[in-house]
Amino acid sequence: MKVEEKPSKRITRLFRYRLFVLFLLSVSVASFAQISISVSFGPPPIPVYEQPICPGDGYIWTPGYWAWDGNEYYWVPGTWLIAPEVGFLWTPGYWGWDGFGFVFHQGYWGSQVGYYGGINYGFGYFGHGYEGGRWDRGRFFYNRAVNNVNTNFVHNLYDARIVNVNTNRISFNGGNGGINDRPTREEESYSRERHIPPIGEQTRHAEAARGNKDFHASVNQGRPAVAATQRPGAFNAPGSAVHPSELPPLTRPSSPNTGNPKLDQRYQQQQEHLYGKQNQERQKLQQQQENQHQNLSRQTFNPARTQQLEQRQQQQTQQMQQRHVQQQQQLQQRQQPSRQPHR
Repeated sequence: MKVEEKPSKRITRLFRYRLFVLFLLSVSVASFAQISISVSFGPPPIPVYEQPICPGDGYIWTPGYWAWDGNEYYWVPGTWLIAPEVGFLWTPGYWGWDGFGFVFHQGYWGSQVGYYGGINYGFGYFGHGYEGGRWDRGRFFYNRAVNNVNTNFVHNLYDARIVNVNTNRISFNGGNGGINDRPTREEESYSRERHIPPIGEQTRHAEAARGNKDFHASVNQGRPAVAATQRPGAFNAPGSAVHPSELPPLTRPSSPNTGNPKLDQRYQQQQEHLYGKQNQERQKLQQQQENQHQNLSRQTFNPARTQQLEQRQQQQTQQMQQRHVQQQQQLQQRQQPSRQPHR
């Protein structure tokens, strides 16, 4: 005979089920700020590297860091990014000891720079806060003392020298040999504010580094050849320059030597003419792009509009560079058939 369950038991069971669901939700929320990977040993030191020049107005530096691929650490190069919202700053991620292993605490975008383990990432991220720049009336101002800024395109500048900067390159907090540092009360309050997780460009940038063996610690021994990039994923890729001033200088042509002095003189004139013409085109495009940035700076700062301008200018620069290479090749081909010893 089927025994009907008493209402009190059903209520008790439903109550326990709801408690269990709430527990799972609380665990999910608590673990949102960290990646649930525990590593028994800490990452290598932060490599010493130079910061690439800032691509343009509105970009914010996001420092490089060591990530874990399931087997070993790999380096994710630092790069410049446009903040997802006006007034937002980047709080870097960091590795911290939790008593059982090293856990990675994910970085985030927010109105304040929160706690990042006391790690000295350099370029304004010296352990607490950010000394590389600040927002003022909807525009980002760069501290030239710690940033590599192209003053032709960026005019929101100030100078603030940093003193007593921690010079160690330790890349993790706590544990054996780690940074002995705790968050301040303000930093703890910042962690409870509204945040935006790493944007798509950052995720793709990290995945590209993960798939490149040169960034793995077992290959580079903690010293990656490319420790920072001007744009996400541009690991020394050709055509990554945004503006003509970031291209390598044009190579002045060598003197022809066909054995015919008159022919050599004519070829030399053709080469010098092309060299001068291409330099003028670079300068003209450079000035055009500077004017575009100045016009944009008079408007209310818009991250999407700024990024669109940068992408369009990068395309212009790449097209000009490709055209110049083709012109040089065509000139060499025209001169090549006659480059026989004069008899």
